[in-house]
Amino acid sequence: MRNWYNIFPKNTGLNIYIWIIFCMLPFYFIFRSSSWIEIATGILMILLFFIAYRLTFLTKGWVNYVWVGIAIAISIAMTVIFGFVYFALFLAFMVGNVQNKIGFFILYGILVLTTIATVNIAFFTQDELFFSQFPFVLISVIGVILLPLNSYNSNKRDKLETQLEVANERISKLIVMEERQRIARDLHDTLGQKLSLIGLKSDLAGKLMTADPETAKKEILDINQTARTALKEVRELVSDMRGTKLRDELVHVKQILNAAGIAFDIQGTGTLQHTPFLVENVLSMCLKEAVTNVVKHSEADLCEISILQTSEEIRLHIQDDGNGLAEGADRDSGNGLQGMRERLEFVNGSMDIRFSEGTSLTIRLPVVIKESKEE
Repeated sequence: MRNWYNIFPKNTGLNIYIWIIFCMLPFYFIFRSSSWIEIATGILMILLFFIAYRLTFLTKGWVNYVWVGIAIAISIAMTVIFGFVYFALFLAFMVGNVQNKIGFFILYGILVLTTIATVNIAFFTQDELFFSQFPFVLISVIGVILLPLNSYNSNKRDKLETQLEVANERISKLIVMEERQRIARDLHDTLGQKLSLIGLKSDLAGKLMTADPETAKKEILDINQTARTALKEVRELVSDMRGTKLRDELVHVKQILNAAGIAFDIQGTGTLQHTPFLVENVLSMCLKEAVTNVVKHSEADLCEISILQTSEEIRLHIQDDGNGLAEGADRDSGNGLQGMRERLEFVNGSMDIRFSEGTSLTIRLPVVIKESKEE
C-alpha cells in the first residue's frame, strides 16, 4: 500500500510543491464561474477525482480499471467545462504505474487520445484564458505522451533491479553454503581417515606396550608420521583459502589509529613477495590484534609499525609509547596474546613482547613453512 504522499509523481523533474499547485489550480478555474451550481459541481468533481485517483493505487483487477475510467471521465469534463487540463498529468503518472503490459497500453492509448481530443474541443468552447495558457497546455499534452512511457520503463527497471538484487543475494548465500560444504568435505577427507587411523593405532599400541614393546614402538612412529601428514594436508587446505592481505589490513590499521587519535609511523610495504596466503593471513591477523591492543589498552600517543621481509623471514615490529598492559593483567595470555601465539605456532612463527617504556612487539614468520620434530 502506498503512503498518501505517493500520489504525487516522482522522477518527472518537477518539485512536489508544483504538484500541490496543480491540486489547487482547479479551484481557481471553478470559482471563475458565476453559477453556484457550476461551482458546486466543479468542487464535487475535484473531490471525486482525487478519491478515484487515490483508489487506483489501493485496488487491483477490474475494480482498479473502473476507478481509472472514472478519473479519466472527470479529467475530460474538467477540460471541456472549466478549461482545466492538468488532471491529465496526474493520470499520466497513474497509467505509468500499471504493471500489466496490455492494460498499460490500452489505458495509455485511451489517455492520449482523450486528452488530445478534449484539448481540441476546449479551444472552441473555452474563453481567452484557455488560449493564454496555450504553452502550458502544450507542455501538458507532451507530458501525457511521454510521462507514462517514462514511468512504465522506470518501474520495470526498478522491478528488474530488485529481482537482480534478490537473485544476487540468493546466489551469495548459495555460494557460502557450497563453500561450507566444500570445506566440510575437504576436512572430512583430509582428517577423517587419518584421525580414525591414529585412534586405532593408539589403541593397538596401548595393548602392545607390555606384550610386544618393539611392535608398539613401530605403531607409535606410524602415529607420529600420520599426524604430521595430516597437519601438512590441513596447512595446504588452509593455504588455498582466501586470507586477508597485509596491504589491506594496513589500510584498516591506519583508519583505526586515526579514529583513536593516535599518531603512527609505518615503515615498509604491505606487499609481500612469494609469501604463502596462510603466512600472510596469520601476519595480518596478528597486526590487527596488536593494533587493537594499542588502541584499547595502551593510552599511547604514537604507534610505530615496521615491516621487513628477507629471503628467509618476515619481521613485523610494533612499538607504542603507552603504559603497556594494566597492572595485574595476565601478560602471557591476556589481550589476545595467547591467540596470537597459537596462530604463530601453527606456521612456525615466534613472538617477542616487552613492556618497557610502552609496549614493543616483534613477530617473526618464516617465508617457507617447515615441519619441525615437535610436530
